[in-house]
Amino acid sequence: MGRNVGLGSDNGAMPTYRDEAVVLRTHKLGEADRIITMLTRSHGKVRAVAKGVRRTSSKFGGRLEPFTHVDLQIATGRTLDVITQAVTLHPYAEPLGQDYERYTTGEVMIEAADRLVSEEGQPALRQYQLLLGALQALTAGTSDGPRPPAMVMDAYLLRAISLAGYAPSLSDCARCGAVGPHDAFSPVLGGVVCRRCRPPGSAVADAAVVAYLTALLGGDWVATREVTPVTLRRGNGLVASFVSWQLERGLRTLRYVERETGV
Repeated sequence: MGRNVGLGSDNGAMPTYRDEAVVLRTHKLGEADRIITMLTRSHGKVRAVAKGVRRTSSKFGGRLEPFTHVDLQIATGRTLDVITQAVTLHPYAEPLGQDYERYTTGEVMIEAADRLVSEEGQPALRQYQLLLGALQALTAGTSDGPRPPAMVMDAYLLRAISLAGYAPSLSDCARCGAVGPHDAFSPVLGGVVCRRCRPPGSAVADAAVVAYLTALLGGDWVATREVTPVTLRRGNGLVASFVSWQLERGLRTLRYVERETGV
């Protein structure tokens, strides 16, 4: 655990609150400050100012980098809140920064979290817990041992987008409700589709791929032990297409993962 570090801001008597957070992104502000966008445990998505964090003398900057899990004290401001203290709980940025594939899949996850939790200040505990668990799985392995980064990413994306109300249909036809199994997948219609409803350009979704996606959606890591590289690659392509369609504009960072995995 990192040590508690104060920013030394002159916030006067502004009320403060504590929360845990995963840092999603940062933006420069003025000559020495940054705006930190975070997904917090109790306050949903929060944007707050870290004063002086870009100065070379600052001992605080590394604690507010993307992927870092932190315990914060935050002062309530008129326009933006101000981070006054921080403790590093899990420095996920360090191991991810040493592995390109894991780093790029992590980038996809934090971009998705940023997009899916759109309302600032609204509680999003389950999304926070899901992102935190995914980062842990990406850096230290799942409850059933290590898994490929693309698999962890796909599990996160399916579950996160389902929490947001866009769960894919993986058994019955997404259009007419006909009982499956079905062997075609349409991102536009929302999942597997029967032969009668199948639109042109639908992807093939064989039984192994559907079973794999079902396991990811349910968090059943045991069922993913023997997944073949071909099934993983095909599942990855379906998840990418589905998520990109549901979010209306695709995740910017996803293209880097696609190049790496060959999807």
